[in-house]
Amino acid sequence: MTVCHVRSLSMGEQNMNRSAISALFAVLLFGPASGASAEEGKQQIPPVKMDEVVVTATRYAEEVSSVPAHVSVITEEDIRNSTARSVPDLLRTQPGIQVNDITGNGRNFTVDVRGFGETAGLNTLVLVDGRRINQPDLSGTDWTLIALDRVKRVEIIRGGRGSVLYGDNASGGVINIITKEGDVFKAGAEIAGGSYETFRTKAHLSGSVENLSYAFSGSYLDSDGYRDNSETDPKDLGANFSYYASDTIRFHLSGDYHKDETGLPGAIKKSDFASGASRRDSLNPEDFSETEDYYVKGGTEVSFWNDSLFNMDVSFRKRDFLSFATFSGGNFTGDTEIKTVALSPQLVFRENVAGLKNRLTAGFDYVDAEEDITNTSLFFGFLSQGVFELGKETHGYYLHDDITLGKNLSLSAGYRHDKAEFTFEPGTPDKTTLDEDLFTAGISYTFQNKSHAYFSFSRSFRYPVLDELFSFFTNTVDTTLAPQKSDNYETGLKVHFTDTLYGNINVFRIDTTDEIFFNPSTFANENLTAKTRRDGVEVSLTKAFERLRLSGSYTFTDADIEGGVWKNNEIPNVPRHRASLSSMVDLGRGVVMTLSGVYVGKRPFISDFANAFDDQEDYLVVNAKFRYTLKHLSTFVEINNITNDEYSEYGALGGFPIIEEGFLPSPKINFLVGVSANF
Repeated sequence: MTVCHVRSLSMGEQNMNRSAISALFAVLLFGPASGASAEEGKQQIPPVKMDEVVVTATRYAEEVSSVPAHVSVITEEDIRNSTARSVPDLLRTQPGIQVNDITGNGRNFTVDVRGFGETAGLNTLVLVDGRRINQPDLSGTDWTLIALDRVKRVEIIRGGRGSVLYGDNASGGVINIITKEGDVFKAGAEIAGGSYETFRTKAHLSGSVENLSYAFSGSYLDSDGYRDNSETDPKDLGANFSYYASDTIRFHLSGDYHKDETGLPGAIKKSDFASGASRRDSLNPEDFSETEDYYVKGGTEVSFWNDSLFNMDVSFRKRDFLSFATFSGGNFTGDTEIKTVALSPQLVFRENVAGLKNRLTAGFDYVDAEEDITNTSLFFGFLSQGVFELGKETHGYYLHDDITLGKNLSLSAGYRHDKAEFTFEPGTPDKTTLDEDLFTAGISYTFQNKSHAYFSFSRSFRYPVLDELFSFFTNTVDTTLAPQKSDNYETGLKVHFTDTLYGNINVFRIDTTDEIFFNPSTFANENLTAKTRRDGVEVSLTKAFERLRLSGSYTFTDADIEGGVWKNNEIPNVPRHRASLSSMVDLGRGVVMTLSGVYVGKRPFISDFANAFDDQEDYLVVNAKFRYTLKHLSTFVEINNITNDEYSEYGALGGFPIIEEGFLPSPKINFLVGVSANF
């Protein structure tokens, strides 16, 4: 992405740096999506799992109870019974996570872990099967890269602990999307339709033949969207393969292709509403984006000694993004191609030392991203074009060790040295180099019934992205812009009261220096001269009955600027209060009902660092899903925003010459009805 800065949301431009990957899968197969069978109607409510493991926290499988961090795992069963239509929708009910559907059509999202507000996309690291998908420019993460039907599970590690293992962008947390692999034969298809002329179809096929496992999935969506000029038509195709050459050697290959064309309706200013504009209007009816994105990832895993591993992953990604936006003085077209090559060798030594269980991980991450940009602008009748070649090459070396003392006490510590070279053509200077040293330490104590308490400290960071460092107007590089650094302190307690009842309470503090932001007064990317502080509490509780499962959470976040001209001001787009409640009930005879509600409190508009305007309004959204399963067939009805409330998840300051509030209205009540066949 280039030139236009999404954070300032200059009304016609705010969505230009969102993109994704997809392609049409034109096969209808009949079989059991997610392993559904005739037995599923007998017991829909899964028990609370006591032996969950995560791979994200240490880059190998580890029990949740030994990780000194607030960890959440969203399972395949959770996904199947949820009201979610995308991965961000899945995250809405999670404590400590704020999700904004910017355009209201499920195409452009921000996902904020622990209160980074308008820069959330640059402070949350997103992985697919351990491979980072954050882009080196302001476009950040494209959440539509992985269709929901490909997802096996989602692991969330809150806080800065992931920076040592994964590097840049993990200040708020790490979200790892793990895709499905083949096992026993499964096949299935779904077709659905609903509000706003929405049509959706998807299919999957997976299984294994001798030592080879395979999984294919594809989906197609066509929708006009809630607002004028918000139509979207994502097409996705994905595949996973694993080949077991022996008991100690495994080869794997995966990939995904995505394509879409999406309208960009833009914001509606407060004065536009006063002039008679409706919530569904678009004042930018010609704005659009086109995305084509694909990746291929391969690698090998070799076991040696008793339980140690060597992993080698190699990946390639190519993303083409074209966008057109209008503004008061003309229009802008951005054509961007990004090619990314990544290499990640890793050694995991899981051998006892002096009779103690020890797990030592050492690795190296190499990422080379090249960005080719053609920007064309028409400004008050003057046509101009710029052609640029930007690059970011990153090297990261890390070491992480976990040791278990006795049966209950675990200690962990890690270190990473990370270095990035940025290149700019044309540019003055034509390159700049930044580096950081990261570390983490934690302690976890497990007690009765898999309950555990922990404390941890982590140093995390993020580099400036390419179009924060580079000015497309002057072809100059800002060598004064420093990496952002955060100190993360966290303590928490997870208690399993019974086999079907557990709860969490987590307290955190994040102190950030040199926080990078877009200054709406100077129209430049800058480091805040003052420290920012985020204090928070996350509370959650889950109870499973025989036919009913209830989950609830509450998050308090106090995110402030500690000094300077904005001393004691709140950080934009961070609500102090956020709560969720969800229930899943088995009504018998194959009928399951899911109900979820999310409350988001008031928060300053994007770019309102001065807190000069009234806050964005709070809102409560309730969604419902009904599913009926009979043998291999299922039907479902989804109802979103069942109370038909008028609200806006996303709002920002913008306009010229008068700065005012701009809103991107969210959909009112809407429906989706479908049928699936699974074997």
